[in-house]
Amino acid sequence: MAVPAVELVGVTKRFGPVLANDAVDLAVAKGEVHAIVGENGAGKSTLMSVLYGLHRPDAGHVLREGRRVRLRSPADAIAHGLGMVHQRFRLFPELTVAENIVIGAEPVRRGTVDRAAARRAVEELGERYGLRADPRALVGDLPVGVRQRVEILRALYRGAEVLILDEPTAVLTPGEASRLFEVLRTITASGASVLLVTHKLGEVLAAGDRVTVLRQGRVTGRFRAAETNAEELVQAMIGRSLAGLEHRRQARPAPADTFALEVRDLDVRDRDGVARLTGVSFGVRPGEIVGVAGVAGSGQRELIDTVTGLRAPGPRDSGEVLLDGAPARHGRRPGVAYVPEDRHGRATAPAMSLADNLLMGDQRHAARHTLARSTVRARARDLVTRFSITAPSVDAPISALSGGNAQKAVLARELSRRTSVIVVEEPTQGVDVGAQERIHALLAEARDRGQAILLQSSELSELLLLSDRILVMYEGRVVAEFDGSRCTEPELGRAMTGATS
Repeated sequence: MAVPAVELVGVTKRFGPVLANDAVDLAVAKGEVHAIVGENGAGKSTLMSVLYGLHRPDAGHVLREGRRVRLRSPADAIAHGLGMVHQRFRLFPELTVAENIVIGAEPVRRGTVDRAAARRAVEELGERYGLRADPRALVGDLPVGVRQRVEILRALYRGAEVLILDEPTAVLTPGEASRLFEVLRTITASGASVLLVTHKLGEVLAAGDRVTVLRQGRVTGRFRAAETNAEELVQAMIGRSLAGLEHRRQARPAPADTFALEVRDLDVRDRDGVARLTGVSFGVRPGEIVGVAGVAGSGQRELIDTVTGLRAPGPRDSGEVLLDGAPARHGRRPGVAYVPEDRHGRATAPAMSLADNLLMGDQRHAARHTLARSTVRARARDLVTRFSITAPSVDAPISALSGGNAQKAVLARELSRRTSVIVVEEPTQGVDVGAQERIHALLAEARDRGQAILLQSSELSELLLLSDRILVMYEGRVVAEFDGSRCTEPELGRAMTGATS
């Protein structure tokens, strides 16, 4: 048997009483895409952090091409040919592509940075791996998919032969994700190896060669991607199959005839006068989920910010938003619950406790400007139980929760307000299949209680599963509307490109 490119042997890692990794063995062959899957909190990120030198294991060790290595820092990992692309990019937006890629390892000529050599190196790497990016472009001006290429190029520039990708498609469109997987095949064809950490099982089966499943810090399954299926992976991940939601849609009553949320002839322009929304009109009834599909930048951001009241109308904007038939006031609207895409920047205060985050926007429990802590904690414990949130305690910072549990906490806060309208963006982005199932169930339950839900998601399968109707946006307009129970992904995809037939 060939010597693995990298191997973890008996890796155990604890954080206080929490056992994050329990005697994990993992071997990655040269030239393969090895997928690591598991629920949020299963230990995937901790294991990759051990491999990249961000955490030191309490037991076990790492072998690089059969030789034991000590990885005390990312610098050690890089020196041993390991590279990592994090889910949240670590780039400098004010620097160029070339400057971001070579920073810390700049080519030098006559005592100064050789910028021309840096640009040539970036162009050559881009050509070799199909990762073309203009070396002179400012990173802050680039779309998300190109920024990811820059992160990968930076790792390859430093000689990475084992590349760790942490949830690489969480912020990518389906087209960008497909291009990324083509790039990974080019990289592995050169003899390099890729560790792919993801929760999207379709991507695992399409892009992976082998799969290792973690549950509660332990390995619960090892598979060849070509010889397994999503059901088998789910069983290894969560110890059971998924129930699905189709019966919910079929059993529920028809939505009401009136609109809880109505948008009329909405025109929105940016500061430069460029139209971002043009003539957008639609309504969402009580007891209905209306999905919004579209490629990134089609006007979804401006629509959501306008509906939630977070965007102040400009002098050249027009149209109106109505809640329960009445014109909505400007500013954050108490009749609208909002679950934003960016749970770190918009939805939570990471350093504050789970209890305080669950209270935000609902401080009715304050008396004479002093919060009754016992009431706040009791309310938080009730929400933790009702929404199946796993947390060390309600006093722990929300940043200590896994991504899926943080997302469930945001949903718990917003759905517990029982507003007539709920606006949700990317509800399951970056969360595992078990958390996805629970989040989908929560949204279906809110709909069945009679709340009106506007759902924006880049996951077409999610829109098709949950939506009663689906609106497709293209260049700031609603260009198509579909019955959610009858349309298909190809139909949505064609409409998202602006095709009319």
